[in-house]
Amino acid sequence: MKSSVFSLILIVILLSGTISCKRDQYKINISGISTDISVKRLEKELFSVDPEDIIGNLPAIKENFKGFLQLFSEVINTGDISDPEFGNYLVSFVTDRQNNEVYTEVMKVFPDTEMIEKGLENAFRHYLYYFPAGKVPDVYTCITGFNNSIITGDSSLGIGLDRYLGAECKYYPRLQIYNYLAARMTPEYVVSDCMFGWGASEWIFSAMNYPSENVLASMIHEGKLRYFQKCMLPEVKDEIIFGFTPAQMNFCRNNEGQMWHSLMENELLFKTDQFTIRKLTGEAPFTSYFTNESPGRAAVWIGFRIVESYMKKNQNISLEELMTGTDIQGMLESARYNPQ
Repeated sequence: MKSSVFSLILIVILLSGTISCKRDQYKINISGISTDISVKRLEKELFSVDPEDIIGNLPAIKENFKGFLQLFSEVINTGDISDPEFGNYLVSFVTDRQNNEVYTEVMKVFPDTEMIEKGLENAFRHYLYYFPAGKVPDVYTCITGFNNSIITGDSSLGIGLDRYLGAECKYYPRLQIYNYLAARMTPEYVVSDCMFGWGASEWIFSAMNYPSENVLASMIHEGKLRYFQKCMLPEVKDEIIFGFTPAQMNFCRNNEGQMWHSLMENELLFKTDQFTIRKLTGEAPFTSYFTNESPGRAAVWIGFRIVESYMKKNQNISLEELMTGTDIQGMLESARYNPQ
């Protein structure tokens, strides 16, 4: 009898260990964390009033959008907001015919920002879990003349809604935006892009001082940013996190080993020339070092998988330690990454 009881206990322990090893590393308890995000809409402030009132309203606009208005002005090329001519430049921007047409389209696609607010509140609750001392930014929307999707400052996060009007938006072909890029210029990418942009502004590649700025460092840095993004948005599909179509996502999952071995066999990992780095991690319809079925930035997926393996095998490492870490070679070795 004692023997059978011991066997049962052993089985339970083994099963518990198996379940523990297989637990979702992105699933955390944020029930005790709250944050309130209220999006301020600069485009409504500017385009819903008589243009003749813009200059008179300028002091109030500067106050309502302080911290962001200067960032916005730099994006639309209207200079320093303290310049006496700034008001006139702003009037020119809001009286532009196309900008008014775009504003109308923006209000059709985004009559309110409720879904953006809910998505960002959930994401920044995760952010505060991992970074308790972190700063939740003020969030703004705007129209940028199609210049920027996400605008970040020390405590500001801006969203260029004209860059999220949908893949079929009539303006994108006129601007010669490639279809593979326009496919991601849809409302469902807004929150995901916000979190990637926020992470990329906190951990800038050029400021990380990696031992070598080579392909491997670029892959893992971009992989860290995607891992951060996934930690902030654990319920969001990988296709949205990486900007891949379902077919491209399946290609990466089914060909992970082949891509990794190709990088090693062709001695690409330690290349330092920007041409090779861009070919593997930059925007493109596909990754030319692999096949036409691969997505552009396929090497970023490999970088993410290395990071994911590293974090699974080193559960004592915090997300903050991961993001600030610069020992790329040590991370690769500790990840024991070996896809088949």
